[in-house]
Amino acid sequence: MLYVDKYRPKALDDLQYHQGLSERLKSLSAHDDFPHMLFYGPSGAGKKTRIMCLLRELYGPGAQRLKIDQRVFMNPSRRKIDVNVVSSNYHIELTPSDAGGYDRIIIQDILKDIAQTQQVDANARHRFKVVIINEADSLSRDAQSALRRTMEKYMANLRLVLCATSTSRIIAPIRSRCLLMRVGAPSPDEMTTVLRYVAKKEKFHLPDDVAGKICADANGNLRKAILVLEALRMQSHDLSGPLSIAKPDWETFCAKTADLIVSEQSPERLLFVRGKLYELLVHAIPARLVLKTLTDCLVDKCDEDLKSSIVEKAAFYELRCRQGNKAIFHLEAFVAQVMSMIKGSFEGMDWE
Repeated sequence: MLYVDKYRPKALDDLQYHQGLSERLKSLSAHDDFPHMLFYGPSGAGKKTRIMCLLRELYGPGAQRLKIDQRVFMNPSRRKIDVNVVSSNYHIELTPSDAGGYDRIIIQDILKDIAQTQQVDANARHRFKVVIINEADSLSRDAQSALRRTMEKYMANLRLVLCATSTSRIIAPIRSRCLLMRVGAPSPDEMTTVLRYVAKKEKFHLPDDVAGKICADANGNLRKAILVLEALRMQSHDLSGPLSIAKPDWETFCAKTADLIVSEQSPERLLFVRGKLYELLVHAIPARLVLKTLTDCLVDKCDEDLKSSIVEKAAFYELRCRQGNKAIFHLEAFVAQVMSMIKGSFEGMDWE
């Protein structure tokens, strides 16, 4: 079993950072007027872990006896949509955005089923069931509107716990009906504390310089830091000697694509880069992540006077990616704009 799963905290008392947040959750779980909640924060900050610890606080160890089912839904054209659902006797967890534009159907069907049934376990501490919705900020506006109606109608039997990276893509009526819980990225010191805890459990010494390198590479993502620690342990059992932290393939691929953009600006090169972008998308790298990583690489490689314009264009096309359906169009348009800027700066021309 991976360290990241093996040493995942099971209870709120086991969490080693954001102690104030843990105390608030413990206090909330003791009351029957438990609110709908929205956890948000960067990837790897521990949102999901806190939600599972909260469930244990609400219902006891039974909330962590999980089963995985595949539910089949029908879209209006009678095509089947398969969605994985993780559940216990007290809660259900799903990611409706996996179904793309049909997420509204899943929200309506599943939540209606759950909301109309009472809690089965007569000995349960609370009479309501909890529904955890992952990637809530990726839900379509229709699905969010359906969610809002459900929150109002079935409050007696149901509590929603939404998990999101940012609140900016969640409609205001949902935000106003939830208690917002920000789970910030842990500091380097907090990450080092967790890494030392894992090292102690595994009975090996973690040198300060290695811990520093891991924290710098992880950039606030604790899950990534623990995975990197395990990878380095595979390289050297006692973490001695020269250790190299390998970057994910897709990050290296993005960096090479940025080199292609900077080295030549022509229609032929744009077409070639389009193929590279397609390659990333078909390997399930989200378009927004591709855009962010590509922007970071381009900003590092371009002149000072171009940096702010590149970031501005990236923000514009990130919004377009969210609003549109075909991500490749917006990624390619971004690349074309950047090529135009770079070429214009070389030729001493004004560009818009």
